[in-house]
Amino acid sequence: MIELQDVSMRIIIIIVGTIGFAAFGIIFGLFYKGIDRKLAAHMQGRIGPPLRQPFRDVVKLFTKENIVPENAIPWVFNLAPIMGLVGAISILLYLPIVPQTDGGLGPLVSVGGDLLLILYLLMIPSLAMVIGGFSSGSPYATVGAQREMATMIAYEFPLAIIIISIAWRLSIEGNANVFALTTISSTAPVWSVAGPLGFIGFAILLLVLIIVTPAELSKIPFDSPEAETEIAGGLLTEYSGRNLAMFYLTDGVKTVVMASLIVALFFPYNLSNLSILGLESGSYLAFAVDIIFYLVKIFLVIVFSVTLIRVAIARLKIDQIVYTYWVPLTLLALVGLICIMWDPETMAQFGLPRVVEWLGFV
Repeated sequence: MIELQDVSMRIIIIIVGTIGFAAFGIIFGLFYKGIDRKLAAHMQGRIGPPLRQPFRDVVKLFTKENIVPENAIPWVFNLAPIMGLVGAISILLYLPIVPQTDGGLGPLVSVGGDLLLILYLLMIPSLAMVIGGFSSGSPYATVGAQREMATMIAYEFPLAIIIISIAWRLSIEGNANVFALTTISSTAPVWSVAGPLGFIGFAILLLVLIIVTPAELSKIPFDSPEAETEIAGGLLTEYSGRNLAMFYLTDGVKTVVMASLIVALFFPYNLSNLSILGLESGSYLAFAVDIIFYLVKIFLVIVFSVTLIRVAIARLKIDQIVYTYWVPLTLLALVGLICIMWDPETMAQFGLPRVVEWLGFV
């Protein structure tokens, strides 16, 4: 009976937590989109829309007529936006907001391979757009869907190298669940196990992940699947009304997801730990300070990984996008991995003979 009550309570917590994380991702996703548009406008010498404009856009879209093209497959066309939004929200459930060692808010659900699962879940919103584009019957959307698939194939390789590099380094420290975000954010942050050369390696991986982020979000300069000047909006050409609103919400939630992933991997630190603040660990005030600090970290990540890049660089062609991720960024990620492998701290844990043996040279 007690076990049944525990299971029921756990189910209730997951349901309520999912609703809370969904609201959090949508609200702050739209808020950060407003900040991004405002900052980009000021960088380009424009006034820009008000910060609340994304909220207005979503409300307006939900009141508009939802048009399904004559040549579309209706049930697939209408299901794709829902699938994309659910996929983006699902990732939030696996991301720690505040490291648990400090009495913070850990992931709502967690498994031994959080990072591997997140890699798969990150593809769902993009696949939803691809499926929606193909099902719309529009030639523009079909071209956009083909470009989106090529872009996904391109950036997944350096992204996988980043995840594997971090997990491999933590495995040397004797951590059991090296693919669990709670291990990285609470037990062994990457900077704490790095020597001078390893620090450079992790910095390189961070740079690569920052450049991967705009492609994950289909932002300039990697937005060729939606290039308005070439293919009239591409994937989203035929979408309108609530379907377009859900894709808009998906983009906002995924922005929070990518920024939170970067924070969880490379900056899992709390402000309440500073003795100068005099905050009691686990108190409500300390928790509030850490949440605010987390939101600030997300804002800074979005500025550097989205706003600055799309303002500074013009749109790339699809062949340039694929080349950029398959050659320069993949090689750069491999350089980061090599720096981590040959870091003195790594050598002290692993030993030179074993490193050579692991590489297959002996």
